[in-house]
Amino acid sequence: MTDSTLPIPGAEEIDAIAVVSALGPDDLEEIDNILDDLRTRGEEIPQWEFCDGYMAALICSRRPIAPAEYLPMLLGDGVELDVADGEALPLLPAFADAAQQARFIELWMRRWNEVVTQLDDDVKTLDDDRTYQPEAMDMRGAVASLTDEQRAEMGDDQEIPSFGQVWALGFMFAVENWPEDWAAPRDKEAAKWLDDALQSIVALTEDDTGKPEVCMYDENGPPSTSQARVEAFGEAIWAVYDLRQLWKSMGPRVETVRKAPEPGRNDPCHCGSGKKYKKCHGA
Repeated sequence: MTDSTLPIPGAEEIDAIAVVSALGPDDLEEIDNILDDLRTRGEEIPQWEFCDGYMAALICSRRPIAPAEYLPMLLGDGVELDVADGEALPLLPAFADAAQQARFIELWMRRWNEVVTQLDDDVKTLDDDRTYQPEAMDMRGAVASLTDEQRAEMGDDQEIPSFGQVWALGFMFAVENWPEDWAAPRDKEAAKWLDDALQSIVALTEDDTGKPEVCMYDENGPPSTSQARVEAFGEAIWAVYDLRQLWKSMGPRVETVRKAPEPGRNDPCHCGSGKKYKKCHGA
């Protein structure tokens, strides 16, 4: 494929796309490899965990946000692409070629549809196989599970994020970049619902300073995550469900239409005739 543009659906069409199989380990590795390659052309390209949190926020957003708007914010300079409805998406500079962009978008859309299905299912417990599970990595557990030699090769100057922290930062990145779409509704109960849910996710953006008790990387691995963090992660998952349902129930924000004031009857007419309004267009 050599064309520099790609026809992909807008966000409002995503719900109508047939759900494809969930991403497997090979697919996730392929996404990581693509992002690694993109990072050779742009240092600001985030990790997949960040992308997954960003995606969850887009899915929960009050207004459907189109790929021409959200992809440049994630993988480009943040400037919305000038693409009319139904037109193809231009090749973003971070991608090596159109084929690489098409493959990334294909994998992205598969994950998107998986998340939409999970969030719209009526689940009661986190143990349900249908429950939404963020692509959160216990990096501290992974590092602790390495041999001494492997850890020595990494060096000690790397700051290791807490479990779920990068995912939450990706979610809040989307919230902060579309503040009007996340503004509190007038209804006080709905506004509190929104605030409580967002606070549950914001809590994950903070460092886990509790006593390590469990390993989320390997159940038999050395403790790396506090029990409080595990509970906060569960609360954040339910918060995503709450946000999805809140905005679905309220619908897109209705813009207030402001009518320009009419001139007074004795004011000059706006048409420039030189006559008073009452003797011209106001007659």
